[in-house]
Amino acid sequence: MSELPNTLEDAIAQSRVAVQAALADGCTRIQVEFLFPELKFMPVAEQFLPLFTEYGSRLKIFFADAGAAALARRDWGDAPFQILDIGTGRTASLQTKIQPEDEIFLFIAPTSVEVPQLEKLCEVIGDRPLVLLNPRLEDAGTVGIGYTARKIRDRFLSTIESAYYLRPVDDETAVYRSYPGQWEVWLETDGEYKRIAELPKRPSGDELDLILLKGQPQTTDGTPARKPNVFKSLQRFLKALSS
Repeated sequence: MSELPNTLEDAIAQSRVAVQAALADGCTRIQVEFLFPELKFMPVAEQFLPLFTEYGSRLKIFFADAGAAALARRDWGDAPFQILDIGTGRTASLQTKIQPEDEIFLFIAPTSVEVPQLEKLCEVIGDRPLVLLNPRLEDAGTVGIGYTARKIRDRFLSTIESAYYLRPVDDETAVYRSYPGQWEVWLETDGEYKRIAELPKRPSGDELDLILLKGQPQTTDGTPARKPNVFKSLQRFLKALSS
């Protein structure tokens, strides 16, 4: 049975296992999401990298912009893999970023702005596996981008398997998925988290509201009881994320 992680390190370790399972099942486009505000993606990426140790120089890593790629090259200077940025160049220049000897690809925190370039890179990558780590492809702040761009983004998203997903909805609720398990909704009850729903797809906002309404303890007059703002079993986890 799956369990919510207690620390950021636990969550990253769980995500590596989930990605390995998805790769073993033949998934070639895989996504990992830790949806917490102000989460620094570079330390998360560094802890995620042991997943790819066996690939050595056959791994290629892409950041959304040249600045982040340069920072990673500085901090990971002795790494065997190549670090590039997605860039916004022409298709021809994008194609030169992918080489025949590249075996697996890691894209770190791409945004909806890079989706056209990302999709072109994926066309060159073909059926070789790629992992998107903490992508922000559905970022509400950048999605007001016109009908055509939204269609490109939605088409691209439909090709991706979500191998790991963790999002605290509020101080008592979390949505969680670890491949090959189902999507789960967890609710803090009496000081500990309990799984209150399992679904084959990620719940929409309305679906989540309905699940939580059914899962809340009721008062004697039939209204949902208000619970203390504790989030106890993930306290250490949240502390790690804010540090």
